[in-house]
Amino acid sequence: MKALDLGSPRVLPTVLKLVIPAMIAQFINVLYSIVDRMYVGNIAGIGDTALAAVGVCAPVTTLISSFAFLIGTGGAPLFAMALGEGKEDNSKKILTNALYSLAALALIVTALVFALHRPLLNTFGASETTFAYAKQYLLIYTAGAVFSITATGLNQYITAQGYSGMGMLTTVIGAAANIALDPLFIFVFRMDVAGAALATVLSQFLSFAFVITFLLWKNTKIRLALGKCDFKLIGKIIKLGISPFLIMATDSAIIIVSNAILQARGGAEGDLWITVSTIVQAFFQLITMPMMGISTGSQPVISYNYGAKNTALIKRAEKYIVGLCLLFTTAMTVLSLFAAGPFVSLFTSNAEIAERSVWGIRVFMLGVIPLSFQYAFVDGLTALGQPQYAITLSLTRKLVVFLGCLIVLPVFWGAQAVFFAEPAADIFSAILSTVLFLIVFPKILKKREAAPPAPQQQ
Repeated sequence: MKALDLGSPRVLPTVLKLVIPAMIAQFINVLYSIVDRMYVGNIAGIGDTALAAVGVCAPVTTLISSFAFLIGTGGAPLFAMALGEGKEDNSKKILTNALYSLAALALIVTALVFALHRPLLNTFGASETTFAYAKQYLLIYTAGAVFSITATGLNQYITAQGYSGMGMLTTVIGAAANIALDPLFIFVFRMDVAGAALATVLSQFLSFAFVITFLLWKNTKIRLALGKCDFKLIGKIIKLGISPFLIMATDSAIIIVSNAILQARGGAEGDLWITVSTIVQAFFQLITMPMMGISTGSQPVISYNYGAKNTALIKRAEKYIVGLCLLFTTAMTVLSLFAAGPFVSLFTSNAEIAERSVWGIRVFMLGVIPLSFQYAFVDGLTALGQPQYAITLSLTRKLVVFLGCLIVLPVFWGAQAVFFAEPAADIFSAILSTVLFLIVFPKILKKREAAPPAPQQQ
């Protein structure tokens, strides 16, 4: 097994070798989430209600995942930059402190969710009908948070070393296990919603075990080891990881507000609209998560060459990343015209829910091609160690435009107007991120070229 040469002048093959495994990993990750919901939606007698309950839990499960990206995507660029500068000891310190941070965050998050699950679920749109199922799913899922947070976070450091195939394998192991265990626990053992959550936890444990084993393996370039806890270094990791964290954490806020508005504006159809939203979000993840595989999976080549002061390769890599994002979103837009109906039928046999879900998917897809620029440029700025720009763009898209549309539009056009907030935010953020990137990107590279050479390790 050999790590990629992140400084290779053959930029496109390097980017593809990073991006393709990352895309496949994210696609499989979404696939097992979809399969999970598909099985839940087909539980005899309670399928639609159970699916709405899982949708109510989505903000919490998304928030739990976001803590992994706070440390994973925050520390991995620093890790790769240190490798590019030839400072392997610094890379080892970053990896050690990432482990400590992930474990601490996992324990804190678990304790908070267990203590606050009732008000959380009520706030997120749980009704008297869905609360019991949502509670079952959430508490079991949260019990395994330490495995999901640690595995997802540390996996970024496997990819950052150039082991893109191993990074993909981490996700494949968990996804394959979950797909196999779901029908066993849900239908054979008749555990219903609780079975879906338990299958997820067990699969996450397998991914966790694989990541730890690989990072301890003697042939791995930078291995996991215990060392001194460096709070200053952890602060740097968190500062850089704030942008990807906010992107995912604000997804939770968006889902919370969306569910609450659908419940309030939908009246007697509140649970129905939440079920529709859950299905639409599942489809949209088939686009956004693999695209995040492109934009974050390619970060090591940008960060490494930033550390090595190879700005010409950074420029070429960024062009390829934007092109790949555009190619992917265009293909998925065309595919959605034909696949929306069959996709929705996997979740429900209710004709009304199916019709509204297909409509919702088509509304969501209106701005997905422009969204390519937001993903490529925000994650590119993060890879260059520029969190201030990435954070500004992320917060503007989610908390200003998206949340604003989510609150205002339904006042005039009812519950269904919630679905138009997505394309409005995507199109606006694409314009803003493109303008900002074109202004600051040349300045960042010029400043890096003028920086004094880093002292070499003895």
